[in-house]
Amino acid sequence: MILIDSLVVFPLIAAVLLLIGRTDAVRDVIVVASAAIIAVLSIVLAAQYLGAPTTYFMFESPVIDALVPLISIAICATICAFGIKYKNVFAVVLAIVQLAGSLVFEFVFAHGIDVQLSLYVDTLSAIMALIIGIIGSGICVYALGYMKDFQAHEPEGARDRRPTFFAIMFLFLSAMYVIVFSNNMSWMFTGWEVTTLCSFLLIAYTRTDEAVRNAFRQIIMNIAGGIGFLVALFAVVICFGTLSFSEFIALGSLFPSFAALPVCALAFAGLTKAAQMPFHTWLLGAMVAPTPTSALLHSSTMVKAGVFLLIKLAPLFLVCPVPAVMCELVGGVTFLLCSCMAIAQSNAKRVLAYSTIANLGLIVACAGVGTPEAVWAAIFLVIFHAIAKSLLFLCVGTAEHHIGSRNIEDMDLLFQRMPKLARFMMLGIMCMFIAPFGMLIAKWATLISFVETNSFVLILLLAFGSGATFMFWAKWLGKLTGIAGEPEDVELTVHKSEWAALYLMAGLIIAVCVLLPVISSCIVEPYIASMFGVPAQGVGQDNLWIASVLVAFVAIVLFGGLRHSRQKKVDVYLSGVGTDFATRTYVNSMGGQTQATARNLYLEPLFGEGRLKVAGEVICTVLIVIAFIASGVLF
Repeated sequence: MILIDSLVVFPLIAAVLLLIGRTDAVRDVIVVASAAIIAVLSIVLAAQYLGAPTTYFMFESPVIDALVPLISIAICATICAFGIKYKNVFAVVLAIVQLAGSLVFEFVFAHGIDVQLSLYVDTLSAIMALIIGIIGSGICVYALGYMKDFQAHEPEGARDRRPTFFAIMFLFLSAMYVIVFSNNMSWMFTGWEVTTLCSFLLIAYTRTDEAVRNAFRQIIMNIAGGIGFLVALFAVVICFGTLSFSEFIALGSLFPSFAALPVCALAFAGLTKAAQMPFHTWLLGAMVAPTPTSALLHSSTMVKAGVFLLIKLAPLFLVCPVPAVMCELVGGVTFLLCSCMAIAQSNAKRVLAYSTIANLGLIVACAGVGTPEAVWAAIFLVIFHAIAKSLLFLCVGTAEHHIGSRNIEDMDLLFQRMPKLARFMMLGIMCMFIAPFGMLIAKWATLISFVETNSFVLILLLAFGSGATFMFWAKWLGKLTGIAGEPEDVELTVHKSEWAALYLMAGLIIAVCVLLPVISSCIVEPYIASMFGVPAQGVGQDNLWIASVLVAFVAIVLFGGLRHSRQKKVDVYLSGVGTDFATRTYVNSMGGQTQATARNLYLEPLFGEGRLKVAGEVICTVLIVIAFIASGVLF
């Protein structure tokens, strides 16, 4: 239990120190040292508990119980202060409603209910601890160099808010640890709401009108999810008289009709946190924040809290068909439509945002199916998505600072302008959609689980969504692989902290892909067997080992020549008679002059955000409303 306490408390200490030490030199030392300690603690905890049976810890703290309502009051006060300042009445009203519900629950309904086994560790929470501790802290290290460049581009005399920025990032990590280790559902809810507030503050970091508007969109949608979480807490106490998450899972499996409403409400909270339609726009709006914020929200924190909760609820989805169907269809529709809308995007961060929402939809659908095979696929989708997306967001952030754009169309010849960075970006993209990398293997396992449960609608959604996925990733990959001998290398000024984080994420992708068979047989499969009583019958071990060897070969080919070469630069070859090699102009077949260009096809009339967005929001809203009505009737 000391490890759990350390992982929760140490990021809080780091946050306080970062508010005190306001110089670059002090900040660098605190962030690097804190990130290293958090990562090591996460690895030590994982080494003890990965693949082991669930371990519960008897821990009762009147201090923490007293802090829970105080934290709710502080969160409400902060939101109300910003809501009044920026005249957002809706956010203020929702915050007050949530606070009133929290206080009534704590002092009336939860009064006298003790959860002696308040903390736990199982394989899934240990995996999440690694994602938070290694990827999350790695993003914090990356942010050191990135935010120096970011601050340098601020107007002269602008206030330096970086101490607050880094403090919130470490507070975020602490809140995530509270979520993944809490068996006390009241404590889990507190961590849940702290992540909502941290996201709001990070998205609004620049204080521009656009940033503030998108931050309020996030807070409104996630407070709605928080109210859903509160509804679940009320229902769990009324029906089962407990706040123990493990007891709720066990009792809900025995009495599914009573569990339907709380499961539906918790699933609703998970859908909002995971940015599923119709709540996906908050995650798209978060792209206005500095890139480390985007990477943190998309890979190791905010959205992962949502899918973590849904995966934990998988055994109840097997016996509660109403919330299960809601998650299956909302996740499937989100996967298909967001994959299609990504085709029409040229902004790299927006492509990554739509891809994130789509992949989260696939995880949500797997959780809704709830079978051992589906949970196996969901866990590996979480792992590979976390690593690959963190790498891609960090690559885009570094590229933007050095080529002056995040538009994919401006990434022509990036392989020459930023050779190492382009390789890292290519690795992240290949991990997302190409065999033998792990994401495609997890999607294959997803397909197997859909077939075995006769989920024909999900099979169609997966098939067409995967086709759209291939299109937008292939377009981006094609941009990166173009090579010519003229552009200068501009990546020599990338900060060491950025390189450290990029090497870490790339190394994690290769390591996890190569070790996939071992992780499956020694870690994930024992957890699923303990969760369901039967092992997962997914992708065979022989296929996993073949993929492992192929990934190692691809890594050697991709990174075998990272040293800068001194090859002779020559003019770009042009078909026809070249007239101006600098601008790539040549004499065409009709005797006129044509400039050679390479632009991707975006098909905006077909895949633009207009009709697809409205259709998805309407369909998913109807599904959620029907699910709540049906669950309320059963309740």
